[in-house]
Amino acid sequence: MLKHIAISNYALIDSLSMSFGNGFSVITGETGAGKSILLGALGFVLGERSDSSIMLDETKKCTVEATFVIDNERFKSFFEENDLDFDEELILRRELTPTKKSRAFINDTPVTTQQLKELGNQLVDIHSQHDSLLLTNSDFQLKIVDDAANNNSLLIDYQKVYNSFVTLRNELKSLREMAQKNVAENDFLAFQLDELVKADLQEGEFEEVSQKLELLENAEEVKTLLAQSMSTLSESEFSILDQLNDLKSNVDRLRRYVPQAEQYLERIDSTKIELKDIAQDLDSLQDSTQFDSASLNEIQERFDLIQRLMMKHHVNDYAELLKIRKDLQKKVGAFANIDEEIAKKEQELKKCEKELTKLADELSAKRKKVKVSFEKSVTEIIHQLKMPHGVFVIEISERIEFSNTGRDRVRFLFSANKGIAPDDMSRVASGGELSRLMLAIKAVAAENAYIPTLIFDEIDTGVSGEVASKLGDIMQKMGEKLQILSITHLPQIASKAKNHFFVYKDESAQKTRSCIKQLSHDERVTEIAKMLSNDKITPEAIRAAEVIINFGH
Repeated sequence: MLKHIAISNYALIDSLSMSFGNGFSVITGETGAGKSILLGALGFVLGERSDSSIMLDETKKCTVEATFVIDNERFKSFFEENDLDFDEELILRRELTPTKKSRAFINDTPVTTQQLKELGNQLVDIHSQHDSLLLTNSDFQLKIVDDAANNNSLLIDYQKVYNSFVTLRNELKSLREMAQKNVAENDFLAFQLDELVKADLQEGEFEEVSQKLELLENAEEVKTLLAQSMSTLSESEFSILDQLNDLKSNVDRLRRYVPQAEQYLERIDSTKIELKDIAQDLDSLQDSTQFDSASLNEIQERFDLIQRLMMKHHVNDYAELLKIRKDLQKKVGAFANIDEEIAKKEQELKKCEKELTKLADELSAKRKKVKVSFEKSVTEIIHQLKMPHGVFVIEISERIEFSNTGRDRVRFLFSANKGIAPDDMSRVASGGELSRLMLAIKAVAAENAYIPTLIFDEIDTGVSGEVASKLGDIMQKMGEKLQILSITHLPQIASKAKNHFFVYKDESAQKTRSCIKQLSHDERVTEIAKMLSNDKITPEAIRAAEVIINFGH
């Protein structure tokens, strides 16, 4: 429940601090005193959208801090999922800086506004007179039934399976579309792959083929160069080897006269050995190099094939051509396995659908189980609210397709008149009837304590007298299970409350300020007397106020 709220620099509120108790409390005050501002500040700290216009002084920070006492079991999952420390005393804080930057905190840990809003929606339900229109919304109607059926945990399990079901269904659809759409494309890819496979391309082959082709194309020059090299080394009359022999003979004779010349003999021998080796290698190369037209044609054809494939696939690098072959193998292979993939995905979807059907049936069974008792309880309350012939019916029908909430379609039907069959409330209920219906429905929902704090913002608009007194009785009873706060202008409702807060304007300073205080018993008598006599406090009004306060308790 809401334990305390502190507000600074918000709208007409300079600084305000107030504590709340459990049970049923009311907030009264003159029009324009700031009751709606108080709710706006509470909405701000609960994560609702805001703008810089809420700041009383734009040079200062606006801060709203709310303290709640919470239940570990109810909120445990939120704190675990968001990696937050849990404490039974929960502090929410939201700030708006002069630079218009919004910051949010849960127990002093910075969080996003969305996280704040998600938690806030579980803490407080603020209901204004305009929110009664929600009753005509099918999603809201279903949520009311699920709250009454205590379906929240089961619904979470269902939605996890439903998300998997949707994912699998979309994947299967994509596979089937791929199988149908890509038949022609796959035939073309298979043709391209077959051409590359038949080419039997090898790593590094293109460089080797290019070198061989260049050799064969220059056969005559190669033959000439080899012959000339052999002649220069060993075969001509003045070959290098013969001249080395002469050189060695001369140096050998020279050493008789110049002893240090002997060292040159070894170097000459070494050079001679190296040149002989070169001569042998050239001779072998000459023997092994064959120059026939058949070899040239074969190599030329291979080179032309590779060049043609590279041009066809728009690549300049042989390695890229090999990569294209590899990619084509993957694509064609994947397509070849697509039927198997489709069959596998169909089995997964079938299994998921079976589990989803089971959970949807469980949801539906629980909704139908609570339906009759919920209808009866709401109908009993609307009878008390001056609709003696009112009938409230929950219609549950089955959809063909699964949705995020199961297969049930829920519709609230209503009739206020005797002998008139219940119909869709969007067509048959007036604004005043919708307000009373909403209160009746929330009163029944309160039995399940679906949310700790429930705030009614002038839900009593358009009613008075005995109906107002009945509204007060209902809120008072709801206060036994929940913390109920009601902004009201009716003394019949205010008199039923356990706690009474009064909002007023302070115009003593240069600027008007909104203030709030909790009334003592005597102050409360005076305030209700003013409400009974249009701000004229008479002895009769005081006595009447005391009577209805005592009667209300």
